[in-house]
Amino acid sequence: MFSLDRDSPTPLADQIEQRLHALIASHQLPPGARLNSIRQLAARLGVSPNTVVVAYDRLVAAGVIDSRGTAGFFVADGPADAMPDAARVEAGEEQEAVWLAQQANDQKAGVLLASSGALPATWLEDAIPAAAVQRGLARASAGMASRCPPQGLPELRDRIAMLLRGQGLAVDAGRVLTTYGGTQAIDLICRAFLRPGDAVAVETPGYFLLFDRLRQAGVTIVPVPRRPDGIDLEALDAACTRHRPRLLFIQSVLHNPTGWGSTAANLHRVLMLAQRHDFLVAEDDVQGHFHPGTPTRLAQLSGLDRVIYYSSFCKAMSPALRLGYIAAEPALLKPLMREKIFTVLTTAALNEYVLLEVLAAGRWRKHLDRLQQRLGAARAAASQQLRQAGVLLEHAGEGGLFLWGALPAGVDVDGVVREAFRAGILLVRGATFAADGAADAHIRFNAAFSQQPRLAEFLRDQLSAATSAQRVVERARAAAR
Repeated sequence: MFSLDRDSPTPLADQIEQRLHALIASHQLPPGARLNSIRQLAARLGVSPNTVVVAYDRLVAAGVIDSRGTAGFFVADGPADAMPDAARVEAGEEQEAVWLAQQANDQKAGVLLASSGALPATWLEDAIPAAAVQRGLARASAGMASRCPPQGLPELRDRIAMLLRGQGLAVDAGRVLTTYGGTQAIDLICRAFLRPGDAVAVETPGYFLLFDRLRQAGVTIVPVPRRPDGIDLEALDAACTRHRPRLLFIQSVLHNPTGWGSTAANLHRVLMLAQRHDFLVAEDDVQGHFHPGTPTRLAQLSGLDRVIYYSSFCKAMSPALRLGYIAAEPALLKPLMREKIFTVLTTAALNEYVLLEVLAAGRWRKHLDRLQQRLGAARAAASQQLRQAGVLLEHAGEGGLFLWGALPAGVDVDGVVREAFRAGILLVRGATFAADGAADAHIRFNAAFSQQPRLAEFLRDQLSAATSAQRVVERARAAAR
């Protein structure tokens, strides 16, 4: 076992990362070797578990070690990408929405997912212990032969309704429908309520997979600017007058990609506009679990009148579980459930029983508290490193996973993003989040991964080179005058 130099200016997490990297490089820790658990190594070195988490996260991102869920951490067996290229089909071209979603979920070893929408695996490994899976299966009266009602297990829907009532939403189990996450919720809403030629209002910037799904539905996308305090109300009113949208998709809490919130006054006006212009509102609250306070939601203010609310447990609890939910009035929930039956019939009973066990055991709230504390620390560290590298963070947001940072004027954002991917860093440019694809100087940063010095060093080099090039051009122009 190695020791740490507590008098060194090098942070303890960096020292742990460097020591382990050296042991692995010298084959003192051979491929496949199991590492100490986070708690074991923290106890042996006399540091906090979070310090070990930071070191392990960096080593996982570098492809040096593997995280295998509850089995622990192991020295990586082979090269950074063990899967032959011929065995992988790319869903789209580089920087397309489906391509980005694929990269975030393929998680090729060694690629730093600096713009992804996911948490590090190490942050989620304790959310669902193996015992909870066993107890969840024991809840099923017919074991692995158990069926799940299309609307979802009544007991689980009751638990979800209890969570929503805790957020101030007047919901009972009869107003809840389970889904395979937020992505399926979007798909069901499109199938149930939209027809080719309909107009749909969306926030811009916004969730890029939503835009592609709407284009697939053949609707007219009506972009409405998003502000730090909520959607642009004047622009929304004008868009409604001109286009008469059937539906508005909105993220009122921890907006993706900016991390911004919405004031209660802004949301009240949105509901007034929905009433005046006769449109439905689909409220995306997938990121809301990460909010450190008690934000106001549209569904809370409306009592679900005209509002279809949806969220997910995938990001905050487990991507392996893939469960989300929709809350709506029965008249709106019925066509949504019909579309669910047409497309997937029902969600997996095992998933629902496991989630029911986790919620019933009271683990969910404690898990969210830990995540929010980690995210708060990550946002502070990432913000400091990004600013020092030259990234502009004009509006920090209310919390959660994302930081919306702009590159200095004159820097080729597309070029930086391309070079980042060649260097093993996944960044997503602002234009990808624009409903109309307009150029944007921003990049979405994942606070959990953007703490890594590797990202700050890359950006510092790129922005320094861009600044030098601009000075050369300016001198040449001045000399030519």
